[in-house]
Amino acid sequence: MWLDRFSGNNTPSGSPPPSQNRSYSPAPRRSGHLAPGTSVRPSQNSRSSSSQLGVKSNASTTSLNSAKVTHGSTLKQQITPPADVADPLKVLAAVVGKSLPPEGLNNGGAHGDVEFQKPSHLVEDIEFNGLSLKEFALVDRSDEAEDGLNSVTTVQTVEEYEKEKDKFEDLHRSILACDNVLRSVEISLTSFQKDLGAVSAEIETLQARSAALTTRLENRKTVERLLRPVIEDICIAPVVVKTISEGPIDSEWVKALDELEKRSEAIETRINGSETIHAISDVKPLLTDLTSKAVERIRDYFVSQIKSLRSPNINAQIIQQKTFLSYKDLYTFLAKHHSQLADEIAQAYTNTMRWYYLSNFTRYRQALEKISLYTVDKQVALGADQTSHKNNVLPAVKASQISHDALSVGRRMDILRRSNQSALTSYLVEEDKQTHHIEVPFFHFNLALIDNASFEYSFLTTFFPPSASSTLSRKFATIFAPTFTLGHGFTKSFIDISNDCLGILLCVRLNQHFAFELQRRKIPAADPYINGTTMLLWPRFQLVMDMHADSVRRATAALPSPSTSRALALATSATSNNSSSGQQSSAPHMLTQRFGHFLQGILALSAEASDDSEPVGRSLERLRGEVEGFLTKAARAVAAARRERFLANNYSLLLTILGDTPGRLAGEMRAYFEGIRQGVTDG
Repeated sequence: MWLDRFSGNNTPSGSPPPSQNRSYSPAPRRSGHLAPGTSVRPSQNSRSSSSQLGVKSNASTTSLNSAKVTHGSTLKQQITPPADVADPLKVLAAVVGKSLPPEGLNNGGAHGDVEFQKPSHLVEDIEFNGLSLKEFALVDRSDEAEDGLNSVTTVQTVEEYEKEKDKFEDLHRSILACDNVLRSVEISLTSFQKDLGAVSAEIETLQARSAALTTRLENRKTVERLLRPVIEDICIAPVVVKTISEGPIDSEWVKALDELEKRSEAIETRINGSETIHAISDVKPLLTDLTSKAVERIRDYFVSQIKSLRSPNINAQIIQQKTFLSYKDLYTFLAKHHSQLADEIAQAYTNTMRWYYLSNFTRYRQALEKISLYTVDKQVALGADQTSHKNNVLPAVKASQISHDALSVGRRMDILRRSNQSALTSYLVEEDKQTHHIEVPFFHFNLALIDNASFEYSFLTTFFPPSASSTLSRKFATIFAPTFTLGHGFTKSFIDISNDCLGILLCVRLNQHFAFELQRRKIPAADPYINGTTMLLWPRFQLVMDMHADSVRRATAALPSPSTSRALALATSATSNNSSSGQQSSAPHMLTQRFGHFLQGILALSAEASDDSEPVGRSLERLRGEVEGFLTKAARAVAAARRERFLANNYSLLLTILGDTPGRLAGEMRAYFEGIRQGVTDG
């Protein structure tokens, strides 16, 4: 292979290889032009040889045509070939491999510039082998052309071979080196093939193992899917066991207890179910022991918290919120698994809170009893003799007023509007040095009691499991019964010695506000205390109102007869600096003014009252009748000419004091006095 390549491209004689594009010539080749010693043409590349061959082929064709004309032969012009015989020029052109020029053109025509070149090799003697020119043109001569080409390229001289010997030796050494390299590559490829075979075997082994593991995994998933619900229901995590047994009681402990409760319920469901699970018999004793341990720890926890409630100066509400309500699920668990122990814990809590409220409110009552209160005795009754005045007639010049008027409500009604005020603490009560009316200690004690009762009732309904309302009411009554008794005793202690009718009525209105607040908070268990307080206040109010009516009756009886009154009036006018005594005799009486302020206070406190069963209306009617009798008798001591004016002035003063006092009772009173005044004026 390499010898042919070398002889075709590196011929030392310079003779070019036969052109592959040269047309095949059927003439036998001459061997004389390749013989040693003959001159050869210069070496040409294949591209130049092809072009020269094409030009020379055309030239050869031209020379043939010109040769025929030169010899003077006129056979072509004289003989017309038959129609079925091919044109010899076309056949020759097909043999040469060139196309003929267009008809009508020759070397001397318009295209005379086309030059036909002679081929480089011409075969003079052509053997047709008995074939016609057309048949000869159709015969494939490629094999003969290749044989001729090989015979030309393989003939070399000895000198040319000697010149190329070194190249052949270098090529041989290169081939040997290539053989060595290829041999090492072959060894490497063989080793790689072996390693690849081993790796392929390992891959097959891994594939087999992977298939086996996949099968085992699918089987395990199937088993896990079937067993997971059962395992999750009956298994208890070790961390849950450790937390319940040793961990501190906090939020994590409550979560562990919830987990234990869920497992207990699941196991009970499995036991009561149709399926028989043998693993439950192994877990059940552990679950029972763990539940007993949880019950024990819950008991110790609540006992310690109940003991802390008995510590001095402790705020029970903070403990109830942080240690009881935050862990109410613990008591629910205890009540479910050990109801007797839960009842004992509840009883211990009830007794402790009973002592707690009683002791604290006892100290609070003692502090409130130290408050300085105004003294309202029988001397301030409506018809009592007022020593501060020298006569029974209202003087023209206003006398100096005392600092306290038990018959005027004034700003005392502000306590009813303190919706957001909190009760005073014991420390602030002890530091208070002011003098107050009886409604102040009543307000603070009962406000504190109502707030604590509301919180305790809310705590009981939240902490303890839902039960019958009677059971809850019994627990609440057990806790607050002595405290309510203490409150009733405290109220009775200061109203029994006080004749402050306005103060007692203020306490009644405050008690009604507390009742409305308890209804809003939905605390029905405190209604007995409110009702008991009401039963203490209303009888005392009626008693004090009767005292005022009796005092007016006594004042009426103490008025002098008409003759004595006229003599007293003459003596008074003689010693008076005022020359007109008639003006004094027609002025309103002092009792009228006191009655007007007292009546205005009662009506103002009853403005929102809508219950006709209250004793306020009947008590006021009785007192009003006594005052009318007093004014009628007092008018008899006045001259007849000024008697009507005296009565009209008194009733006008009452209407002025009542003014715009709101309420149904106030409107009825104004209408009544307006009618009397109108009757006196018309009469």
